[in-house]
Amino acid sequence: MIYPGTFDPITNGHLDVIARAGELFDEVIIAIATNSTKSPLFTEQERVTLCNEAIAELFPNNTNITVEGFSGLLVDYAHQQQAVAIVRGLRALSDFEYEFQLALMNRKLEDISTVFLMPNERYTYLNSTIIREIARFGRDVSSFVPQCVQLALRNKYSATTGTNKYL
Repeated sequence: MIYPGTFDPITNGHLDVIARAGELFDEVIIAIATNSTKSPLFTEQERVTLCNEAIAELFPNNTNITVEGFSGLLVDYAHQQQAVAIVRGLRALSDFEYEFQLALMNRKLEDISTVFLMPNERYTYLNSTIIREIARFGRDVSSFVPQCVQLALRNKYSATTGTNKYL
């Protein structure tokens, strides 16, 4: 099973979906997408590293979750990995229409199923864009992201703004 996304950065909501996927599937591949239409704060390698660190924090005895970067069409990557399904997180009804269209197109292109998982309700308002914005203005994000991400955001914004008011 593949859980794709840009994960810029990974949040506690993402980790909740990963935990749920891990209960349903023997193997979970977190696929860090290189998306040419986005300008991520973190490089692909930084996002892979942060995901690996977050997983090690949350799942210290993990044996079935791996993290990889990929580019190109998700269905091609899924086929290459011999994935049985794609997992997508749904936070709100507003996510559904877009995700539904993608799921139908992926099924048409590669006949792969998409499984929609909802995170715990305490994470339904979280997304990486909001987290980056909060961190950029020096506010505490510790209840929204793992500690490794919190530190990475502080370091990234300290380097770009020349201040260290974060946290």
